[in-house]
Amino acid sequence: MKQLFSNECKILFVLLFFLLLISFLGQYSAFGGQFEGSVQRHLIRIIAGLTLMFGVYLVDFKFWNNFAYVLYAFVFISLIIVDLLGTIKLGAQRWIDLYFFTFQPSELMKLALILALGRYYSMLSMDEISEFSYHIVPILFVSLPVVLVFKQPDLGTAVLLVGVGIGMIFLAGFPWKIFVTVAISCIVMCPFGWFFLRDYQKNRILTFLDPDRDPLGTGYHILQSKIAAGSGNVWGRGFLRGTQSKLNFLPEKNTDFIFTTIAEESGFVGTLIVVSLFLAICFYFFWIINESKSRFAKLICCGLGMLMFLHVFVNIAMVIGLLPVVGIPLPFLSYGGSSMITFMISCGLVLAASRR
Repeated sequence: MKQLFSNECKILFVLLFFLLLISFLGQYSAFGGQFEGSVQRHLIRIIAGLTLMFGVYLVDFKFWNNFAYVLYAFVFISLIIVDLLGTIKLGAQRWIDLYFFTFQPSELMKLALILALGRYYSMLSMDEISEFSYHIVPILFVSLPVVLVFKQPDLGTAVLLVGVGIGMIFLAGFPWKIFVTVAISCIVMCPFGWFFLRDYQKNRILTFLDPDRDPLGTGYHILQSKIAAGSGNVWGRGFLRGTQSKLNFLPEKNTDFIFTTIAEESGFVGTLIVVSLFLAICFYFFWIINESKSRFAKLICCGLGMLMFLHVFVNIAMVIGLLPVVGIPLPFLSYGGSSMITFMISCGLVLAASRR
């Protein structure tokens, strides 16, 4: 048992315990302080996620290397099925309805992409990595699912896939001169991307630049979020005493804007604790890179660390008005099964890498 759960593992267990405790209390407050219905489902998802995390942890890490391409193919085919037969909710076609639960393939694609890129680059020599032609396949690995996710439409997840994919490709050894040239070209072409956005996506960007342009329409979410976060002050209004969330002024208070719900009730001190826990988990992911001997494990931990950091950064920056609203859940804290499962598996993979 001592070999099974090392001291390195215990560190992540402790961090997750406190983060999941905050998650449960945040959802309990967001749903009015009643332990029923959605709160019970959230607790079940936490328990199921922890069980899955331990299951992934116990699997031999070589399994993920051997079946990385198979998992990527499975999730990619699932994205195609979503495009053809997916369930539509709130104007977006992102889910596969399996009757007893809904499955969002775009969330699992984040993991599948990281595994596929890790497998590919772990098989190349440094001489091969220095040649551009060997990076064409990874670029296709990133581009193909991004196109399908963007069509759903899910701009936030598409941006995250691009960010994590580009980050892994660059850190794996992509020629930096070509990388800088491509980056500058993409920045120059960004204005033309405006014509490919849908109307609600354009409104989100315009609202980000000027939230007061439509305070009762597109700017309502972010204005109410700022009011809720600011009203928490240093120590917060107190548990179950948030006015913006309890009076339903704050939309999506249990999903994308759960951080604001916590900020209103626990104040700056509470949000500082939440951010510190996330930073500690991200640091743990990157720390395992130095401890791992396998190149595949190093790449996986690097990709998962970037995924966790980008999710946390984009969500928090979004709800306090530093970025446009793009619908990115906050790991572990936001209500939703697909996101919870994705990040529990991420922790299981990192634990498996540390165990190896």
